[in-house]
Amino acid sequence: MFLTKKIRLKPDEYQEKQLWKSAGTARWVYNWTLARQNENYKQGNKFLSDNVLRKEITQLRKQEDFKWLNDVS
Repeated sequence: MFLTKKIRLKPDEYQEKQLWKSAGTARWVYNWTLARQNENYKQGNKFLSDNVLRKEITQLRKQEDFKWLNDVS
């Protein structure tokens, strides 16, 4: 038997904006990672490890075009 507890979040306007930013950034990173893996696989290479992808994302965050990735953790 599982016990569950429902919790309702009531964020203020700023918190809601940050939640949407976090969700959007997570979606973008997921899609970028999937595309990166597909591209690498099509070239006949093995799948990239999490560490390799994390390092690439860290490098992306340092580029001017992707500074928005630093808005969320």
